[in-house]
Amino acid sequence: MSTSETHDLLRRILDYSSRADPYPLYEELRRTPVAQQADGSYVVSTYREIADLLHDPHLSSDVRNLSRPMPAAESEATPAFINMDPPAHDRLRRMAMRHFGPPHTPDLVTSLDPDLSETVGGLIDGFAGKDRIDIVDDFAYPFPVAVICHLLGVPREDEPRFSRWVNDVVDSIDYDPETDPKEKLDNGVQARKALREYLGGLLEQRHGKPGDDLLSQLAHDDGPDGRMTDEEIVATANLLLIAGHETTVNLITNGMLTLLRHPDVLRRLRDDPDLVVPLVEELLRYEPPVHIIPWRAAYSDITVADTVVPQGSQIMLMLASGSRDPNRFQDPDRFDPDRHNNQHLGFGSGIHLCFGGPLARRETQIALAELVRRLDRPRLVADPPPYRRSPVLRGPVHLYIEQDAA
Repeated sequence: MSTSETHDLLRRILDYSSRADPYPLYEELRRTPVAQQADGSYVVSTYREIADLLHDPHLSSDVRNLSRPMPAAESEATPAFINMDPPAHDRLRRMAMRHFGPPHTPDLVTSLDPDLSETVGGLIDGFAGKDRIDIVDDFAYPFPVAVICHLLGVPREDEPRFSRWVNDVVDSIDYDPETDPKEKLDNGVQARKALREYLGGLLEQRHGKPGDDLLSQLAHDDGPDGRMTDEEIVATANLLLIAGHETTVNLITNGMLTLLRHPDVLRRLRDDPDLVVPLVEELLRYEPPVHIIPWRAAYSDITVADTVVPQGSQIMLMLASGSRDPNRFQDPDRFDPDRHNNQHLGFGSGIHLCFGGPLARRETQIALAELVRRLDRPRLVADPPPYRRSPVLRGPVHLYIEQDAA
């Protein structure tokens, strides 16, 4: 395809009218694995090329390495390690992982199981007497908010404020100055500032008063890499809150939608709850919460699928397209929880593999297994449901279902 044709195809993918089903457009896009756009950026859509780039040390996650500035860049803010390169990225990720997973806290996620199950059960109890349930507002949204706020030590009464801030930040991620009102970007910048100020205030309260929450642990930890600065702790907490919450909301909601579209699999899961583990992995491939990594920067000229990408170029990685690549996955448009060798791109790969992936998996496993067990013949009210605006973090904004009365 020509540059103008691929530019038009990408425009259609990003357009809201395609949100309910972008997969046929991804199929078209994969015909040109590396497609240059009119603005000089490059879109990569095939599994092998995406996977290679995610492991390529010549690819940068630091916005300062782009030759063309990003409109939403916040040069005055300390970036989270997801937007850093080695060695700074590696140091901060190691420091965070000391309190979030193996090898130092290998049982963190599994130790949360009783609390996760109690929260899920309480939310499902709240469905009682309702003729119609919104899986998003009534379940998938409040569940991970409660979990991440618990981990960070955020008071429950402040969760509604977090919801507003997170929505504004997520809305601004894919800001396009050619089509979006500047208010979208400004709201995101203000929400980021409000989040940083709020988390900074919580952190200040933790100094000299160590507790069990993650903010306290990071504020008082002198490990082999030293101690994070307050700015680094706030940036890390901000990352956990936004990335960890939004991906889990979408994964749970996409998962319930997929099960309702595949009643045979829903029945299997009800009869065999252990099926939920491979089922969630297939969800991460088939209907992932993150569809696009909007940008990476080329440190130097690199060659991708016989295409030379110049230094400083923006590279867009179409993760969801790669996970439906027929050159990597047999019958990729079929939802198959029995799929083997399922090395999907649902949580990325390489040094930036999703930091909160283990927790998001466990939350989704418990959520879907319990929903399927307790809902009585659930049915979709509308298919497709209404979707969020973002093509990057893709999922329904509402998922209304009905069930038989008790």
